[in-house]
Amino acid sequence: MTTMRELRQAAGLSQEKLAELAGTSQPQINKLETGQRKMTVDWAVKLARPLGVEPATLLGLDAPAAPPATARPARPALPPLLRTAQGPQTQAASSMPVRAAARGGVDQEMFLEDGPIDWITRPDYLKNARDPYAMYVVGDSMMPRFRPAQLLHVNPHKPPAPGAGVVVVKRNKAVLVKEFVRRGADAVILREYRPADREFAVPLEDLDTLHTVVGLQEP
Repeated sequence: MTTMRELRQAAGLSQEKLAELAGTSQPQINKLETGQRKMTVDWAVKLARPLGVEPATLLGLDAPAAPPATARPARPALPPLLRTAQGPQTQAASSMPVRAAARGGVDQEMFLEDGPIDWITRPDYLKNARDPYAMYVVGDSMMPRFRPAQLLHVNPHKPPAPGAGVVVVKRNKAVLVKEFVRRGADAVILREYRPADREFAVPLEDLDTLHTVVGLQEP
Protein backbone atom coordinates (compact mmCIF):
# COMPACT_ATOMS: atom_id res chain seq x y z
CA MET A 1 0.00 0.00 0.00
CA THR A 2 1.30 3.45 -0.89
CA THR A 3 1.99 5.46 2.27
CA MET A 4 0.81 9.00 2.90
CA ARG A 5 4.44 10.18 2.91
CA GLU A 6 4.97 8.66 -0.54
CA LEU A 7 1.78 10.29 -1.83
CA ARG A 8 2.87 13.66 -0.47
CA GLN A 9 6.34 13.37 -1.99
CA ALA A 10 4.86 12.26 -5.34
CA ALA A 11 2.70 15.40 -5.27
CA GLY A 12 5.84 17.50 -4.68
CA LEU A 13 4.57 18.89 -1.37
CA SER A 14 6.38 19.52 1.88
CA GLN A 15 4.60 18.72 5.13
CA GLU A 16 4.18 22.46 5.69
CA LYS A 17 2.62 23.04 2.25
CA LEU A 18 0.25 20.07 2.57
CA ALA A 19 -0.81 21.33 5.99
CA GLU A 20 -1.53 24.78 4.50
CA LEU A 21 -3.61 23.33 1.63
CA ALA A 22 -5.57 21.03 3.98
CA GLY A 23 -6.20 23.68 6.61
CA THR A 24 -4.23 21.99 9.37
CA SER A 25 -0.71 22.13 10.91
CA GLN A 26 2.62 20.51 10.04
CA PRO A 27 2.77 18.54 13.35
CA GLN A 28 -0.61 16.97 12.52
CA ILE A 29 0.65 15.93 9.08
CA ASN A 30 3.75 14.42 10.67
CA LYS A 31 1.64 12.46 13.17
CA LEU A 32 -0.50 11.07 10.34
CA GLU A 33 2.57 10.04 8.35
CA THR A 34 4.27 8.37 11.32
CA GLY A 35 1.14 6.61 12.57
CA GLN A 36 0.85 8.65 15.78
CA ARG A 37 -2.58 9.77 14.58
CA LYS A 38 -5.12 7.45 12.93
CA MET A 39 -6.24 8.20 9.39
CA THR A 40 -9.99 8.77 9.68
CA VAL A 41 -12.60 9.43 7.00
CA ASP A 42 -12.60 13.11 7.94
CA TRP A 43 -8.80 13.35 7.51
CA ALA A 44 -8.91 11.35 4.26
CA VAL A 45 -11.49 13.66 2.70
CA LYS A 46 -9.55 16.73 3.84
CA LEU A 47 -6.18 15.52 2.46
CA ALA A 48 -7.29 13.73 -0.71
CA ARG A 49 -7.76 16.83 -2.88
CA PRO A 50 -4.33 18.46 -2.29
CA LEU A 51 -2.66 15.05 -2.72
CA GLY A 52 -4.58 14.39 -5.95
CA VAL A 53 -5.99 11.03 -4.82
CA GLU A 54 -9.33 9.56 -3.75
CA PRO A 55 -10.13 9.40 0.01
CA ALA A 56 -10.29 5.61 -0.29
CA THR A 57 -6.56 5.54 -1.16
CA LEU A 58 -5.65 7.26 2.10
CA LEU A 59 -7.92 4.89 4.04
CA GLY A 60 -6.02 1.93 2.60
CA LEU A 61 -8.92 0.77 0.47
CA ASP A 62 -8.28 -0.59 -2.98
CA ALA A 63 -11.11 0.96 -4.94
CA PRO A 64 -12.03 -1.59 -7.60
CA ALA A 65 -12.84 -0.47 -11.08
CA ALA A 66 -16.50 -0.28 -11.90
CA PRO A 67 -17.75 -3.49 -13.52
CA PRO A 68 -17.32 -3.69 -17.30
CA ALA A 69 -20.07 -2.05 -19.29
CA THR A 70 -21.04 -5.39 -20.86
CA ALA A 71 -21.74 -6.79 -17.40
CA ARG A 72 -24.04 -3.96 -16.34
CA PRO A 73 -27.76 -4.50 -16.84
CA ALA A 74 -29.85 -1.55 -17.94
CA ARG A 75 -31.08 0.32 -14.87
CA PRO A 76 -33.63 3.06 -14.24
CA ALA A 77 -32.49 6.60 -13.53
CA LEU A 78 -30.96 6.98 -10.08
CA PRO A 79 -32.49 9.24 -7.43
CA PRO A 80 -30.98 12.75 -7.12
CA LEU A 81 -28.43 11.80 -4.43
CA LEU A 82 -26.65 9.49 -6.86
CA ARG A 83 -26.41 11.95 -9.74
CA THR A 84 -23.14 13.70 -10.56
CA ALA A 85 -22.04 16.47 -12.89
CA GLN A 86 -21.02 13.75 -15.36
CA GLY A 87 -24.46 12.10 -15.33
CA PRO A 88 -26.09 9.16 -13.50
CA GLN A 89 -23.79 6.49 -12.04
CA THR A 90 -24.57 2.88 -12.96
CA GLN A 91 -23.78 -0.21 -10.91
CA ALA A 92 -23.76 -3.97 -11.25
CA ALA A 93 -26.55 -5.88 -9.54
CA SER A 94 -24.10 -7.34 -7.00
CA SER A 95 -22.43 -4.05 -6.02
CA MET A 96 -23.29 -0.61 -4.73
CA PRO A 97 -21.39 2.69 -4.63
CA VAL A 98 -19.82 4.25 -1.55
CA ARG A 99 -20.42 7.98 -1.15
CA ALA A 100 -18.56 10.52 1.01
CA ALA A 101 -19.11 14.01 2.39
CA ALA A 102 -16.62 16.71 3.32
CA ARG A 103 -16.76 19.67 5.67
CA GLY A 104 -17.22 23.04 4.06
CA GLY A 105 -17.93 26.62 5.07
CA VAL A 106 -17.74 28.41 8.37
CA ASP A 107 -20.81 26.63 9.70
CA GLN A 108 -19.05 23.27 9.21
CA GLU A 109 -21.92 21.71 7.26
CA MET A 110 -21.10 18.55 5.36
CA PHE A 111 -21.33 18.67 1.58
CA LEU A 112 -21.77 15.68 -0.70
CA GLU A 113 -18.72 14.74 -2.79
CA ASP A 114 -19.29 14.17 -6.52
CA GLY A 115 -19.32 10.52 -7.58
CA PRO A 116 -18.54 7.30 -5.67
CA ILE A 117 -15.21 6.89 -3.86
CA ASP A 118 -15.50 3.09 -3.87
CA TRP A 119 -17.73 0.11 -4.71
CA ILE A 120 -18.71 -2.65 -2.28
CA THR A 121 -20.67 -5.88 -2.46
CA ARG A 122 -24.35 -5.49 -1.61
CA PRO A 123 -25.44 -7.13 1.64
CA ASP A 124 -28.12 -9.80 1.26
CA TYR A 125 -30.85 -7.56 2.68
CA LEU A 126 -30.29 -5.09 -0.18
CA LYS A 127 -29.95 -7.71 -2.91
CA ASN A 128 -33.30 -6.83 -4.48
CA ALA A 129 -33.34 -3.14 -3.54
CA ARG A 130 -33.27 -0.49 -6.25
CA ASP A 131 -30.22 1.81 -6.30
CA PRO A 132 -28.87 1.23 -2.76
CA TYR A 133 -25.64 2.92 -1.70
CA ALA A 134 -23.30 3.19 1.27
CA MET A 135 -22.03 6.33 2.97
CA TYR A 136 -19.33 7.01 5.55
CA VAL A 137 -20.29 8.73 8.80
CA VAL A 138 -18.34 11.95 9.33
CA GLY A 139 -18.74 13.91 12.55
CA ASP A 140 -20.13 12.89 15.95
CA SER A 141 -23.56 14.55 16.06
CA MET A 142 -25.26 11.13 16.17
CA MET A 143 -23.01 9.45 18.76
CA PRO A 144 -23.46 6.86 20.15
CA ARG A 145 -25.95 5.61 17.55
CA PHE A 146 -23.67 6.33 14.56
CA ARG A 147 -19.91 6.79 14.96
CA PRO A 148 -17.34 8.38 12.63
CA ALA A 149 -15.96 6.00 9.95
CA GLN A 150 -18.92 3.60 10.15
CA LEU A 151 -20.29 2.74 6.71
CA LEU A 152 -24.05 3.21 6.52
CA HIS A 153 -26.13 1.11 4.11
CA VAL A 154 -28.93 3.16 2.57
CA ASN A 155 -32.12 2.24 0.73
CA PRO A 156 -33.23 5.41 -1.10
CA HIS A 157 -36.70 4.06 -1.84
CA LYS A 158 -37.73 2.89 1.64
CA PRO A 159 -39.95 5.45 3.42
CA PRO A 160 -38.49 6.36 6.83
CA ALA A 161 -40.41 5.43 9.97
CA PRO A 162 -40.17 7.52 13.15
CA GLY A 163 -36.87 6.69 14.84
CA ALA A 164 -35.13 5.55 11.64
CA GLY A 165 -31.72 6.85 10.67
CA VAL A 166 -31.82 8.98 7.53
CA VAL A 167 -29.48 10.64 5.06
CA VAL A 168 -30.84 14.08 4.21
CA VAL A 169 -29.53 16.14 1.30
CA LYS A 170 -30.55 19.77 1.03
CA ARG A 171 -30.91 21.63 -2.24
CA ASN A 172 -27.56 23.34 -1.59
CA LYS A 173 -26.02 19.79 -1.41
CA ALA A 174 -25.38 19.97 2.33
CA VAL A 175 -25.82 16.45 3.70
CA LEU A 176 -27.02 15.39 7.16
CA VAL A 177 -27.11 12.00 8.88
CA LYS A 178 -29.84 12.26 11.52
CA GLU A 179 -32.83 10.48 13.11
CA PHE A 180 -36.21 10.88 11.44
CA VAL A 181 -38.94 12.14 13.80
CA ARG A 182 -41.85 13.06 11.54
CA ARG A 183 -42.85 14.87 8.37
CA GLY A 184 -44.97 17.99 8.85
CA ALA A 185 -46.98 20.04 6.40
CA ASP A 186 -44.02 22.27 5.50
CA ALA A 187 -40.95 20.69 7.13
CA VAL A 188 -39.24 17.45 8.07
CA ILE A 189 -38.46 17.13 11.79
CA LEU A 190 -35.13 15.50 12.61
CA ARG A 191 -33.21 14.66 15.77
CA GLU A 192 -29.50 14.78 16.64
CA TYR A 193 -27.72 13.81 19.87
CA ARG A 194 -24.69 16.13 20.03
CA PRO A 195 -23.72 18.73 21.15
CA ALA A 196 -27.21 18.51 22.70
CA ASP A 197 -30.10 16.12 22.23
CA ARG A 198 -32.55 18.19 20.19
CA GLU A 199 -35.16 18.17 17.44
CA PHE A 200 -35.00 20.62 14.56
CA ALA A 201 -36.81 21.28 11.29
CA VAL A 202 -35.61 21.24 7.68
CA PRO A 203 -38.15 23.15 5.51
CA LEU A 204 -39.48 21.07 2.63
CA GLU A 205 -38.49 23.87 0.26
CA ASP A 206 -34.83 23.28 1.28
CA LEU A 207 -35.05 19.48 1.01
CA ASP A 208 -33.67 17.58 -1.97
CA THR A 209 -33.71 13.93 -0.85
CA LEU A 210 -34.54 11.92 2.27
CA HIS A 211 -33.18 8.34 2.30
CA THR A 212 -33.46 5.62 4.94
CA VAL A 213 -30.49 3.95 6.67
CA VAL A 214 -31.17 0.21 6.80
CA GLY A 215 -27.87 -1.13 8.20
CA LEU A 216 -24.21 -0.39 8.80
CA GLN A 217 -20.80 -1.97 9.01
CA GLU A 218 -17.93 -1.16 11.35
CA PRO A 219 -14.65 0.28 9.99
